[in-house]
Amino acid sequence: MSETTANTPAALAAAPAPAAAAQPARANRKERVGEVISRNMAKTIVVRVERRFPHRRFKKVVTGYKKFYAHDDKGEAKVGDRVLIQETRPISKTKRWRLVQVVEKATEIAAV
Repeated sequence: MSETTANTPAALAAAPAPAAAAQPARANRKERVGEVISRNMAKTIVVRVERRFPHRRFKKVVTGYKKFYAHDDKGEAKVGDRVLIQETRPISKTKRWRLVQVVEKATEIAAV
């Protein structure tokens, strides 16, 4: 009996794999919305993220803040802007987030 070349192990190994199976699915990355409090460094912004949660013992709602260093390559975020940042690979010693978009521009305060 003659075998077809499509069913041999060598032909199966040489066949191209589907594109979806070749690349593993990337996990969802954390995103936070916060306020820019500093942009004194080159291509880096400091974002303060607010978190509200009930106190463990007293059950009163308290506000906690945390600072994140985010990569702003284009320099589009200004102090006071609300921005969306996303977790990414380590860019420097402290920078593990990157700017995704400016959600809301800071309101201009008129000098009196």
